[in-house]
Amino acid sequence: APAPAPAPTAAGATPPARAASAPGNRPAAAPATLQRVDITGRSAADNDTLQRRQSTAARIVIGREEIERFGDSNVGDVLKRLPGVTVGGAPGRGGGGPRMRGLGSGYTQLLINGEPIPAGFSLESLTPDQVERIEVLRAPTAEYGTRAIAGTINIVLREALQRRLNDLRLSTSVEHGRASPNLSWTRNDRLAGPPGSAYNLSLSAFRRHTTETLETITTQDRLADDAPLLRQRETGQGVSHREGLNLTGRLQWRLGPADSLTLQPVLFTTRGGNREQSALVQTLGASPPAYASSDTQGDSRFSVARASLQWQQRLGEDTRLDLRIGGGGFDAQSHVRRRERDAAGALLRTRDDDSDTRERSLNSIGKLSHELASEHRLVGGWDLEAIRREEQRLTRLDGQSLLGGTGDAVDARTRRLALYLQDEWNPSRQWSAYAGLRWERIDTRSDDPLAPVDRASAVWTPLLQAVWKPHEKSRDQVRLALTRSYKAPALRNLIARPQVSSRAPAPGPNTPTTSDFVGNPGLRPELATGLDLAYEHYLGAGGLVSVSLFHRRISNLMRSVVSSEPQAVPWANVPRYVTRVENIGDAVTQGLELEAKGRLDEFVADLPPVSLRSNLSLFRSRVEGVPGPDNRLDEQPAATANLGADYRFRGWPLQLGGNLNWTPDSTVQRSANQRQRFSRKRTFEAFATWTFSPALALRLAANNLLPRDYVSATTVEAGGVRETSEQVSPTAVQWTLRLEMKL
Repeated sequence: APAPAPAPTAAGATPPARAASAPGNRPAAAPATLQRVDITGRSAADNDTLQRRQSTAARIVIGREEIERFGDSNVGDVLKRLPGVTVGGAPGRGGGGPRMRGLGSGYTQLLINGEPIPAGFSLESLTPDQVERIEVLRAPTAEYGTRAIAGTINIVLREALQRRLNDLRLSTSVEHGRASPNLSWTRNDRLAGPPGSAYNLSLSAFRRHTTETLETITTQDRLADDAPLLRQRETGQGVSHREGLNLTGRLQWRLGPADSLTLQPVLFTTRGGNREQSALVQTLGASPPAYASSDTQGDSRFSVARASLQWQQRLGEDTRLDLRIGGGGFDAQSHVRRRERDAAGALLRTRDDDSDTRERSLNSIGKLSHELASEHRLVGGWDLEAIRREEQRLTRLDGQSLLGGTGDAVDARTRRLALYLQDEWNPSRQWSAYAGLRWERIDTRSDDPLAPVDRASAVWTPLLQAVWKPHEKSRDQVRLALTRSYKAPALRNLIARPQVSSRAPAPGPNTPTTSDFVGNPGLRPELATGLDLAYEHYLGAGGLVSVSLFHRRISNLMRSVVSSEPQAVPWANVPRYVTRVENIGDAVTQGLELEAKGRLDEFVADLPPVSLRSNLSLFRSRVEGVPGPDNRLDEQPAATANLGADYRFRGWPLQLGGNLNWTPDSTVQRSANQRQRFSRKRTFEAFATWTFSPALALRLAANNLLPRDYVSATTVEAGGVRETSEQVSPTAVQWTLRLEMKL
């Protein structure tokens, strides 16, 4: 009988020696030579970088791998590590929303699935498990919209994929000894019906506890000789809780090889409460303080529900139609009661604020794309939206209405119509070009009793972007963008309804740093012309190095201005300080953004494959008509930077990583008599993930490992007095433990 065949060996290895054949046996045949086969795959990071590289518009794509890396509890924590993105508020606290290029609220266009986020919705309510990818566009595009002077952040929710997915994640975060549990579940599978049909459901439930210690220091000095007039300090502690349930889904039916019908429901609901106690001590002052202690309690509810139906149809070999209709709205209710007492504990006054807001919207989006030739596409479309907002607000002082007939109810309607056309083509193997033109009109009406609003604004925004490569397969490329963008006035800033300061309640007088707020129906939108220039060098394994320059010139700049009313205001019957948003003139901002990411062994072969991510952004701005040297745009720091690294140990199911986020202190001269100051922010976070099996992992993360007090201050000079209000917010480390399961 023949000898058994030799066992297979790896290519290139020497087979073991065979025992001598027995006499009379046939010699064994020589083993066949095995051919080496190399199988290469593309990682998720490679795909994200490839999309960025191939896009004509300057776009950064953050996929699931990067979103999941730190095990964040909300999307805001993911955004703060992106190049050029800052987040307002104290370190580890968030608040204020993400801001590109250091610019304040309203300059960054925030989208969910390509549509503006609902009014009042906070990205901190959205968990990363519900997000498929994040797209950051540094220059506006006609399709996504041009209300993006700083740029656009588009959050794409989980998509219906063909592969089956059933993930469950349980986590809890601990801060100041209080636990905040979180549960998220994601299910993805095929649908019964036409081949290619699938669905995705993502559910998240959370409960968050927060403890804050607050300190407010108020000083007054006479301008003529800097003589001190007032010194007082208010200290307090607040405890808050919030519970929420988020549900997103996508049901996709395939109607043909390139045709589909997709239903996308979205539901977010939260409720919460807070309590704060404070004590006010005055060491210097011409008159006694307004109160000695205060107690504030509040509760709130917020719900968003939306649904959209999308139909994609191929009309011909080279033409596609994409139609989307959607609708929904939000409801928000809140009640806040504040009690103020004297030094003996006797009740001085009670203030109640009740707010009930309801908003409903309908929108229609259409896009028609046609392939004119190879690598040449023409796209046109529309974006139509109608919004109605109803708000009831009742402010009572000792049971009596404070505002009276000055605007307890608001009924506002907004209609927005946009038409756009864009052309994308590749003139050669070295060039890619994009040209767009968008026209957008916004009509706002309100029946406010103080000053009815009937405003209409229309903006033309031409756009041109291009990418050049030295040769077809080059790893280097240069981007250029010439754009026009704008910032529309917020509805709150248009309606001339007073919002009375809680720190200085009417009917008595207030101070410059406790001013009331009143809208301005005459506001005009800001317009900006922009230039973006970038160089990108792509490495292997998803790495890159880029240098980007930007310049924006803004006209009709909107800014809050504090002034003293010369006569008694209707809601107090005495003169009070009032803040209004006004168009004050022009401004210029520019900056340099550096980014580098990749593995160490890509730079030096003998180093371990540690993944590095770093970015540094430098900003400058100047507001004309405001005295310097700090006449920069609102809350824009001089710089921001991130340095992060992670490493997956060979032979161990362990991955370690960390990130350092840094923003220097900044001072802003808002007007000739108003100044703001913000302290440095330095946030260090780290994580460790132990993978027991492909279906089970445990992650430990720590946020704000180097806690420090965050200080913000406002100074106003008026009436021969300089008043400064400084707020000190201590921060703490937050620990999170998360169990990740694939069922």
